[in-house]
Amino acid sequence: MKKVMVGMSGGVDSSVAAKLLCDEGYEVTGVTLKLFDKEALCGGIAGKCSSLTDIDDAKSVADKLGFEHLIFNFEDDFREKVMNKFTETYLEGETPNPCIECNKHIKFEKMLEKAEELGYDYIATGHYAVREFDEKTGKFILKRPADRSKDQTYVLYGLTQYQLSKTLFPLGSYEKSQIRKIAEKAELINSDKPDSQDICFVPDGDYAAFIEKKTGVKSVSGDFIDLSGKILGKHRGVIHYTIGQRKGLGISLGAPAYVTNKDSKTNTVTLGSEENLYKTEIRVSNINLISYDRIDDGMKVTVKTRYSQNEQEANLYNDGEELIVRFISPQRAPAPGQAAVFYDGDIVIGGGTIRQA
Repeated sequence: MKKVMVGMSGGVDSSVAAKLLCDEGYEVTGVTLKLFDKEALCGGIAGKCSSLTDIDDAKSVADKLGFEHLIFNFEDDFREKVMNKFTETYLEGETPNPCIECNKHIKFEKMLEKAEELGYDYIATGHYAVREFDEKTGKFILKRPADRSKDQTYVLYGLTQYQLSKTLFPLGSYEKSQIRKIAEKAELINSDKPDSQDICFVPDGDYAAFIEKKTGVKSVSGDFIDLSGKILGKHRGVIHYTIGQRKGLGISLGAPAYVTNKDSKTNTVTLGSEENLYKTEIRVSNINLISYDRIDDGMKVTVKTRYSQNEQEANLYNDGEELIVRFISPQRAPAPGQAAVFYDGDIVIGGGTIRQA
């Protein structure tokens, strides 16, 4: 009997993932990762942070289904690899994606290391994705799931061949509505638990306040400028703004204004019209290719530059260690620091970090 360690967040998806693997005959152990002091982030108010009960929910499901539940403390690794990177990226004027860093360094690196150390054959998560083995190429491939509205391949583009060989995604062929019904039928405590929306370590969504609290440094005011460099007014600090933002700028120019660029070195935030947000080309670095050996110049792909975006047609070109992405149609507000993920139909080619847009 194959042994699998299932990452259990306390939510319905990972709980049903564990149940499906039990039903398939795997020897299952559930693990919940302790990544940060949730109670401290929530000010010690239980009702303010639903994740305070996540460990209890995961353990309840494990007890219900009859398998062992463990807790691993990865707080130091999470602080170094995810929270610090999040803060540093924002301070550099870019827009980070901590879920990608967490998957790369914690779930599919540290958890996998722990699983192998303890003699498990696989790890598994409740991500909506499909992992298959291609007999022709002898490689594992990552594909989009049946439920396109829950597709999480965007945050999984950093997976390696070895990690895929050791990972199971039980939910890939299911719709979310089916997962809820399976949980309800099995009488799991979290069958109707809402999906989490915010970044887990910023429960109120106030990224600037989190960064100021973590660094102990108050954000410094600077200049709003237009595309020609003309000063338009004062901003509250670069970390308070995101590319494409219109609301909450605190400035009136007589016409709609959008954040088109942030420069931490000059402490300026550039404002322009909506048409200034559209880009036909971006540069991408830190490339990871999953099942492709190389990118041929002019390769036709579809690309996502945000998690919730539909894929857009583009061509890829090599430029040293970077890729140039040229879109068929201009794309709105691609943000440096975010990921660009490339697809060939349903197959994830790979992706990287947007460095210039």
